Amino acid sequence: MKYNQLIHPDPEAAILNHEGTEALALTPEEELYSAAVTSVLAPKFYESMPEGVDRIAALVGRCNPEFVAKLAVYARREMNLRSIPLLLVVELARHAGGSDLVSRTVEKVVMRADEISELLACYQWRNPREGRKKLGRLSNQIQKGLKKAFLKFDEYQFAKYDRQQEIRLRDALFIVHPKANDTHQQELFDRIVSGTLQEPYTWETRLSALGKTAFDTPELKREAFGHLWEKLIDSGKLGYMATLRNLRNMLECGVDIAHIDKTAAFLADHRQVRKSRQMPIRFFSAYNELRQLEDKSGASILLGALEEAVKASAENIAGFGADTKVLIAADTSGSMECCLSPKSDVRYHDIGFLMAMILKSKCKDVTCGMFATEWKTLDLSSGNILADTLELRRRNGEVGHATNAHEILKWMLANDVDVDRLMVFTDCQMWDSAHPWRSRDSFSRLWFHYKSKHPKARLYLFDLAGYGSVPFAAGGRDVHLVSGWNERIFDILDSLDNSRSIIQDIKKIEL
Repeated sequence: MKYNQLIHPDPEAAILNHEGTEALALTPEEELYSAAVTSVLAPKFYESMPEGVDRIAALVGRCNPEFVAKLAVYARREMNLRSIPLLLVVELARHAGGSDLVSRTVEKVVMRADEISELLACYQWRNPREGRKKLGRLSNQIQKGLKKAFLKFDEYQFAKYDRQQEIRLRDALFIVHPKANDTHQQELFDRIVSGTLQEPYTWETRLSALGKTAFDTPELKREAFGHLWEKLIDSGKLGYMATLRNLRNMLECGVDIAHIDKTAAFLADHRQVRKSRQMPIRFFSAYNELRQLEDKSGASILLGALEEAVKASAENIAGFGADTKVLIAADTSGSMECCLSPKSDVRYHDIGFLMAMILKSKCKDVTCGMFATEWKTLDLSSGNILADTLELRRRNGEVGHATNAHEILKWMLANDVDVDRLMVFTDCQMWDSAHPWRSRDSFSRLWFHYKSKHPKARLYLFDLAGYGSVPFAAGGRDVHLVSGWNERIFDILDSLDNSRSIIQDIKKIEL
């Protein structure tokens, strides 16, 4: 699968999706890529977490080991994912034998000190053993890779991530046995073992220390935490992600307007946004939290900063000419109401809404709408990406809960709507509640009918859930599947003219 790859259906590859509708199976590499970059290792509407993990594991066995290794590196370094690359490495170790491919991949994938113990925990989870020595049969190649990974971090990085969990860094040292480069590094390893690492100056440690203090009244506690947040803001040691996650806490603790202004300027700084590599959906999550505190002093300032930040996160979007006509459709079916993870209030339809609004902000001639049982066009003209996304969330359910994507095309054909690009944000589990899949109203048949009338049109299916099927079982052209849901999915708009393939790009990665 590539960001701009034409789908060339194979009649032998016809399958049924989760809704029982005819679909097109992806190749193993395409499906693994799709599943990997859209997975958050949490239950989905159609798949429980074990089912999703088992599907990824099975796909790893069907793919070339070198491709799996490169995909793990791509997912970690380009897509900024953390859990999935570790899972790919663990499953790769089952199929790569004694090759040093695994150790080289581990060294590139482990980019934070806590990922050492996270990788061991993932290995233990996927290779369960009874008894005390649950990691007694650790893959030799994973061990070699972790030995090199241990040499990459300093005391601050180790101390920051040495948490109370089942597998700690101390345990990892005893399991991996890294060889120190010099006396200074050996002393660092000894401090990990003895638990005497110097406590790092982080917002977590400062807040934790203050949280142990007794206060006479809740108001005094609130003031103390407010002053601490102000000190952290002034220190310059509060990172972008930490700032984004704690905006609500700052407002509730009464941080003064001067520091709110400083925080807003930091959030809206385009250089900081690019450096942070945050997914656009994180801005929406923070925005949704703050909207619940609109009566707090400074809330409107931060809301405005988040609007500016999400625009900066999508600055790389290109590929639209002044006369490009676009129709954007967001799936609001029941399956899209599933949360990304148990700890998140963000739902899959929020991703579709947000991506649609980002594209809408970049298009000159755009029609936007939502579909489920029915299709409905929407007129959102505020120009604020996050505010419009939240308004779409509020209106979710207006068109039912099925996945009748064919209603989009029926409306386009009935009204002779001419577009250059039809962009559908969905989990690709399309069906027709009024007719069986063999009917003339199926999505694929209507698309080919539309193409016969508008030959320049292109269809983009943004697969937000990675279930592994595409709603096409017959031939066609100018159909593109885009998997993943951070800002990198929009690279497709820059790569259309030169037919660059994401699978080919992955294969070019050096290990």
